[in-house]
Amino acid sequence: MGYAARRPALDAEAFLAWEAGQALRHELVDGEVYAMAGAEERHVTVAGNAYMVLRQALAGTPCRTFLTDMKLRPLGADDFFYPDVFVTCAEADRTLAQFKREPALIVEVLSPTTAAYDRGEKFARYRRISSVREVVFVDIDTRRIDVHRRGADGLFVLHAFEPGEDVVLASVGVTLAAAVLFAEVPEAPPSTGGWTGTVPEVRMPPGYWAGA
Repeated sequence: MGYAARRPALDAEAFLAWEAGQALRHELVDGEVYAMAGAEERHVTVAGNAYMVLRQALAGTPCRTFLTDMKLRPLGADDFFYPDVFVTCAEADRTLAQFKREPALIVEVLSPTTAAYDRGEKFARYRRISSVREVVFVDIDTRRIDVHRRGADGLFVLHAFEPGEDVVLASVGVTLAAAVLFAEVPEAPPSTGGWTGTVPEVRMPPGYWAGA
């Protein structure tokens, strides 16, 4: 999560119409709108590497891979998320241009400011999506990767991969090589160079105000 929630609540249609005119991306959770903060270089690189591997491996199959800017609107809910990477193999999703609804695989690259939320509340919401077979969390600092895989009983089981281990994604039949996933990713975050600028202003819908 980035900035403060906006109130009062927006429904799905109002959110789509409003966000279309915004410079920043936003997520919608229980009617509350949250602006998405920008990611650092390592985060973007890891997400891009995962996307490229999945895209190439799934070419020619019914599955499609999406990166960052494609919205996920879970079937049966009016929430909207922007996963770092996700894959959908659902035929119904091919007819939807603004968002997808039935992901099989979701990959989130963890950032210090959002890791607790991603592993907690966001993961809880992802688990409610019946089509989801796996949810993956990539920790850039430790280079550990947690794959939460849904079993036959519907429960998610953690499959933890240590640094250097290749990651098996059973949901789509793809293995992510650690060397490829972390290619061109430095061990430490790049210096900000002493930047002291300000956070861009977040525009709100007319008639709305910042909430706590």
